[in-house]
Amino acid sequence: MSAIDDLASELAKLPGVGRKTALRLTYHLLKQPPERSRRLAHALEVLTERVHPCPTCHNLTEDPECAICRDPRRDRSMICAVEEAADIGAIERTGEFRGLYHVLGGRISPLDGVGPEHLNFRDLGRRVASGGVVEVIVATNPSVEGEATALYLQQLLSSLQVKVSRIARGLPMGGDLEYADGVTIAQAMSARRDMR
Repeated sequence: MSAIDDLASELAKLPGVGRKTALRLTYHLLKQPPERSRRLAHALEVLTERVHPCPTCHNLTEDPECAICRDPRRDRSMICAVEEAADIGAIERTGEFRGLYHVLGGRISPLDGVGPEHLNFRDLGRRVASGGVVEVIVATNPSVEGEATALYLQQLLSSLQVKVSRIARGLPMGGDLEYADGVTIAQAMSARRDMR
């Protein structure tokens, strides 16, 4: 395999990058000064050496513990369980949640060979069992796998004295009803709230 094919094959493994895009990126890099490719390679090397999961919540960090877990101003009685570390950024950008997080490391997907034993469920159970946590908010994606993960999490935590809630799902702000799928509309209807 040539160096071009080798790099294109590696790039094509990234989410959202197909073979054509991978080849386009490879040829783009070849047109750049060699120093730019070296900086990219160095940045990737540093990334893999420095970034690791937080031992408490599994968020990604360069420090011994992530900034959210270290922040004394966070509400330690609430934990929001998310599929991936990237989901934390989406929730944090809203400025609405001031609790802690727990990254599950994916979602249950038997077709992909991912079962509960592959995810960070036990660590979450230990965090809740250690006391002080009043509510776990399940913020998995609204997919079949996300729903299965949420259901498993609810069952796992049912024996502990903790409230388990699920983020509401429905129509996005600015979305049109005519373009929404039936499941989204049904969930929006069932999660409706009083306007008083």
